[in-house]
Amino acid sequence: MKIISWNVNGLRSAMSKGFMEFFEDEQAEVFCIQETKMHHSQAEFSFPGYYEYWNSAQRKGYSGTAVFTRIKPISVSFGMGIEKHDTEGRIITLEFDEFFLVNVYSPNSQQELARLSYRMEWEDDFKEYVKALDCIKPVVICGDLNVAHKEIDLKNPKSNRNNAGFTDEEREKLSYLLASGFTDTYRHFYPDREGAYTWWSYMYGARSRNAGWRIDYFIVSDRLLDKVSSAEIYSEIGGSDHCPVGIEIF
Repeated sequence: MKIISWNVNGLRSAMSKGFMEFFEDEQAEVFCIQETKMHHSQAEFSFPGYYEYWNSAQRKGYSGTAVFTRIKPISVSFGMGIEKHDTEGRIITLEFDEFFLVNVYSPNSQQELARLSYRMEWEDDFKEYVKALDCIKPVVICGDLNVAHKEIDLKNPKSNRNNAGFTDEEREKLSYLLASGFTDTYRHFYPDREGAYTWWSYMYGARSRNAGWRIDYFIVSDRLLDKVSSAEIYSEIGGSDHCPVGIEIF
């Protein structure tokens, strides 16, 4: 099973920048997106052969997630069941025979870390949410987690220390999640690979210089790891300030 995840930074915009070409070329069984920035009712496009699940933010033009899957899930849920977290369309969970798939768009801590305190609450609650799922069957977490975990995961770690997405607090929360029984699939396959990024600022020609961050992940329950045959970053794919990432599970 090929699963792809992509923060499209506005699906309607991405549609005009090659989204469907990549979608059709890859033929993934499951395709997860973040930052749809739209409601399903605003869609003028379709995905033949795929079941569609959308979770949109109450605020128009903001956040939002969607999943397109050829394999009909056993069940689907939206959010994590906590009201203060569930108004921004950040989580869709699909249950399949062998695992849960959690498509997530984590909150950004924002400039001057204005939302860091809320982000810490989110992280604690999200960890409890996926751990509860993990007690039932293994979990695959994919999406934009809005944090570069280690210094190897961004071009300029020293100058970005304690900026949003690279604070000690955010990095520590991801470490806690991984230590609780999960593995970052890309680092499992490529523990020392440098220059492997998934997001680049639109400013200062960052992408052409590969001055990026790896903030988009596939994280799986440890006991599912031997079923993961590959993990990829599609850094050549444009259309967003993020590029797609993917795994294959057999």
